[in-house]
Amino acid sequence: MTKTATDSRPLQPKHLAIVGATGAVGIEMLKVLERRNFPVASLRLLASPRSAGKKLTFRGQELTVEPLTANSFEGIDIALFSAGGGISKEFAPHAVKAGAIVVDNSSAFRMDPKVPLVVPEINAADAAMHSGILANPNCTTAITLMAVHPLHQAFGLKRIIASSYQAVSGTGAMAIEELRLQVAAISEGKPVTKEVYPHQIAFNVIPHVDSFLEDGYTREEMKMQNEGRRIMNLPDLTASVTCVRVPVYRAHSVAVTAEFERPVSLEKARKAINAAPGIQLHDDPSHAIYPMPIDCSGEDDCRVGRMRLDCALPNALTFWVAGDQLLKGAALNAVQIAELL
Repeated sequence: MTKTATDSRPLQPKHLAIVGATGAVGIEMLKVLERRNFPVASLRLLASPRSAGKKLTFRGQELTVEPLTANSFEGIDIALFSAGGGISKEFAPHAVKAGAIVVDNSSAFRMDPKVPLVVPEINAADAAMHSGILANPNCTTAITLMAVHPLHQAFGLKRIIASSYQAVSGTGAMAIEELRLQVAAISEGKPVTKEVYPHQIAFNVIPHVDSFLEDGYTREEMKMQNEGRRIMNLPDLTASVTCVRVPVYRAHSVAVTAEFERPVSLEKARKAINAAPGIQLHDDPSHAIYPMPIDCSGEDDCRVGRMRLDCALPNALTFWVAGDQLLKGAALNAVQIAELL
């Protein structure tokens, strides 16, 4: 049963645009808009000139993808961007100038203090403070915070130590295809080719997501701390994270140890998770019940399990959280922000 946050007020039909409509997240945005019955007055699908002319279906109607230009946003109320940071930086200002509100899925504006960084179940009120652009958080950060936030409300979060297990779909459609082709090649005894990742991903794990910084962490690893501070209004939050790419097609998982200011109890932690929107407790190890990416794929809610008192740190909980990064980590969260607007 989905516990995604909703608003009972009727929504007024909006003129929408999706930038990056043919990408993995763009296609999910179409599905989410349809599934959640978002009131769409009109829908404009935008992509690169290479993808222009393709046909996509929305509510039984075939729509033609148009090339993205600076003039693509006339008459648009809300523009959902998922085409990379460079495209967002170039074209989001054009959308705002034309009168649209931008919900951006890239990293382009996430750390801009003038741009709200929003997870509706956590900081929905921040959405009202926009100046034309709102940012969607990093997918791993969003999934992790869905479990961490209700625990923070119960115990007061101090720091996070985490390791991610990130599906290839987080890299995009080409990465999904690379894994599929590598698995097929290995099963047939053929040589493996690598184009998307620096190493073979099939039957392997790669402790390298995004580019490395001078301190040895990657940009992806620092996002949980930097974005978490903004989303949860915790300017002193610290997070030590190792991000790992795994041979899973869809849905990210994260092993988390969270240390809190106040004493913790499993009973209170479980009650906090059960009461929170967008997260479900799947935690019965004696019956092999715990979150797995195969079960979270295509699901709106994230799942948390393997919850236990940490044996190394005081006032700490260790748990496992999983969620569909194309949904809560991207498309679903963006549409929820549009619903807030």
